[in-house]
Amino acid sequence: MAGLRLGPLLRHVDWETGTGATVWVEADRPCEAEVRCADGAGGTARTWRIAGHHYALIPVAGLRPGGETAYRVLLDGEQVWPLPDSPFPDSTIRTPAPGTDSPGPAPVRVAFGSCRWAAPPSDASHDPVGPDALDTLAQALARAPELPRPDVLVLLGDQVYADETSAETRAWLAERRDLSEPPGEQVADYEEYTRLYYESWLDPEVRWLLSTVPSCMIFDDHDVIDDWNTSEAWQRRMRATPWWRERILSGLMSYWVHQHLGNLSPAELAADPLYAEVRAAEDGTEALREFAARADADPAYTRWSYRRDFGRTRLLMVDTRAARVLEEGRRAMLTDKELIWVREQAMDGLGGAPGFPGPGPEGPGAPGPEEPGVRCGYDHLLLGTSLPWLLPHFVHDVEAWNASVCGGRRGGRWARIGEDLRQRGDLEHWAAFPESFDALTDTIAAVGGAPGAPATINVLSGDVHHAYVATPDWSRWPSRPPRSQVRQLTCSPVHNSIYASIRLGFRFGWSAAGRALGRVFKRHGRVPHSHLSWHKTGGPWFGNQLMTLTLQGRSAHLRLDQAQSDPAGGGARLVAALETDWAG
Repeated sequence: MAGLRLGPLLRHVDWETGTGATVWVEADRPCEAEVRCADGAGGTARTWRIAGHHYALIPVAGLRPGGETAYRVLLDGEQVWPLPDSPFPDSTIRTPAPGTDSPGPAPVRVAFGSCRWAAPPSDASHDPVGPDALDTLAQALARAPELPRPDVLVLLGDQVYADETSAETRAWLAERRDLSEPPGEQVADYEEYTRLYYESWLDPEVRWLLSTVPSCMIFDDHDVIDDWNTSEAWQRRMRATPWWRERILSGLMSYWVHQHLGNLSPAELAADPLYAEVRAAEDGTEALREFAARADADPAYTRWSYRRDFGRTRLLMVDTRAARVLEEGRRAMLTDKELIWVREQAMDGLGGAPGFPGPGPEGPGAPGPEEPGVRCGYDHLLLGTSLPWLLPHFVHDVEAWNASVCGGRRGGRWARIGEDLRQRGDLEHWAAFPESFDALTDTIAAVGGAPGAPATINVLSGDVHHAYVATPDWSRWPSRPPRSQVRQLTCSPVHNSIYASIRLGFRFGWSAAGRALGRVFKRHGRVPHSHLSWHKTGGPWFGNQLMTLTLQGRSAHLRLDQAQSDPAGGGARLVAALETDWAG
């Protein structure tokens, strides 16, 4: 009898028709995987094999728009989910009801965060890094099903930590190989990556949450290694390391299997030649390995970024790790091809803007309708980028200085000093790629200034182990400023350590003194003047936390919840640290 090793994960729910979804599972042997819904909907898929593991992404059809149905998972006809004696409610699939924009469109709730170290506490009564925000959310929803449930959970990177393993995982690794040999206590290959996903997704609360709330995911550095693709010198050094090739290929392979495939719609899956090849093969390992090697060698070879539309809310998840161009003098956060794709997806359905494809009558770049009240495309744009666009001012200025001196603006000696500081100090956010920072800013301004612009543009980020809201100031912008309300929303971590140095550093980064010192760095680095400034309008907040955006009509509501131990006992609870509204 086949058994369920991991999952189920409810991934894609069809917002265009409200009738379909996909469910991801891992079985312990080849089998026929099936989802049966209480309302009669369902679907089946044969498992496919990677490195001795058996997976299926099950398409579910026949769902009722605007409904909710419990579901079961069967392997070769035997039920394996829900688990026997589960303390959680039935896993369900909720579907939207398309075509109900007016009057009174239903809200879209998007919960997001990043950086979840999944290691279980050694003492079940005390977690040294505090309560896990995903665990706490799951407990709250399980106890009170009437609470508003997120329509989608957006995980912005560091879903697993390949370079920071738990005591239990280190003990498991020690049974496989000699940990005195590199990479030591870090993971080395695909099998060891699967251990990280088991540790993370078999957590009972998180397993139930991911089975009943659809999820969108993108990697960040720790999914592979800290500061992955910082610079050309970093990459050259890592590629000369004997264990690196197996690590990077395994990281990309495991990400494709566990995270990337579930981000795609059934239509996108059907058009994916690699997915077809893997499913058709007796063993798809070599095909996937070859794909991963090409993707690592050429950032333009594949696209990890993707788009999801939730009614009149558009999510663009942007790959800010594997799509980088690292050659000094050409450094970019995104390849030209990737940047064009982001711009095209953001402008799709809006009026045209100079330099951007649009639906105007005269072709790309032609103006669309000029009426200020015209309603086109969508109402809210979410740009999911694991790395924040707008950082604390001191941090931004230091990274811009570093990019300038590494590029040779202060000579060879400072370039060498700058490269050493870049790798030691994690100076590799958008600000460290100044032309890419400007290109993203230009894209946001063009989208927000287009006819039929969305009401809000929200950049969703994590990585920096604190939460904040930042608002750009367009008063010095050289062209028409955006009409859209623009925010940087940063939320991190979901579950990880918050060191005192991090608290002090980021508080200083936002301070007037930090801003003044940053200007000194910019003058030394001969950093060009920027037309964009910004200010912090919320935070910083420290702790394990999640943000939730509720988008309805042309309005947005933001709530930040922090996971805190319940003083009355009974585990943890989510406590609101912020609630605020804005509208376009």
